[in-house]
Amino acid sequence: MLFLPAAALCCLCSALVVMAAELIQDQLSLTRRAGQTVSFSCAGTHQCNSDYVYWFQKKKTETFTLILRFQRNNGAIAKRYNHPQEDDFSAVNKQNGCELQIQKVKPSHAATYYCACWTDDSHSEKYRIFGSGTKLVVTDEQVVKPVVSVYPAASRAHLEGNSSLLCLASAMFPPLVRFSWKRQKENGQLEELPSDEREQLELREPGHTAAILLVHQPENSTYKYRCYVEHEGGRMEAQTEQEVPAPAASCPPEREPADLPAVQQADLVPLDPLDPVQSECRVKLLCLLYTVLIVKSLLYCCGLSLLMSLRNKGPSTCCSHAD
Repeated sequence: MLFLPAAALCCLCSALVVMAAELIQDQLSLTRRAGQTVSFSCAGTHQCNSDYVYWFQKKKTETFTLILRFQRNNGAIAKRYNHPQEDDFSAVNKQNGCELQIQKVKPSHAATYYCACWTDDSHSEKYRIFGSGTKLVVTDEQVVKPVVSVYPAASRAHLEGNSSLLCLASAMFPPLVRFSWKRQKENGQLEELPSDEREQLELREPGHTAAILLVHQPENSTYKYRCYVEHEGGRMEAQTEQEVPAPAASCPPEREPADLPAVQQADLVPLDPLDPVQSECRVKLLCLLYTVLIVKSLLYCCGLSLLMSLRNKGPSTCCSHAD
């Protein structure tokens, strides 16, 4: 078992708190034509240790640039950060948050906008928390809702009684989407998936985005799963539901051929990355494999050096006898 010093443990706990705290920006993207008005919302400011909320701009080829600081208790705006477009922005109070506004959108405003503030952890140490960001798209194109479909996905996880579902969102504009899942019980009630019963991987390519859900299906249960996609055009739901049968009773694994490499045998049995025991076993196995490879390399080099030494010594001995 790995033991951490008290200082390292405190730092780890503080880091977990930072990861858990986040301002709320529900708008994934906002599409506007040049000359229109746009507002970026930021909620969850009750987590801040002061009334100051900061707004940042992030363009593709640039770093985060601070636009302004907004004071929620009196509406004061501080623009002293030398942002080249600071006069184009303003901010106003909203319930449990605030908004950043642009009265006349320009193509040069196209970027992702983040709100942030300072807060304290359990040790009264200050750190900054951010929102997830809202992307501004400046174009004449219309917003197009995604087409959402869900399919069963083939996976080696079935060996462990798990199942995989693939949710595909395509043909949307802008391309930013957020996936979520719900399952339907036998009585028809919908519920959110518990975090310990799911893992999700997202794959993004031009024109479509896919989410693969790995379901740790409880025994003696049958659920139907629904995929939801959040988009600027609204919340979309897959037209069909996918039923995942309950896992079969666990059986001993089939015997592998004797000539199958050890690395391939280990790869056939998927490990749960959230299981600390399996993760520790995986680390130990990798260390063992690397150690074996290093030892084999050293033995090979030593053997090769010995052969070369004997080969060089042999001719010189023969020559001395000839003389």
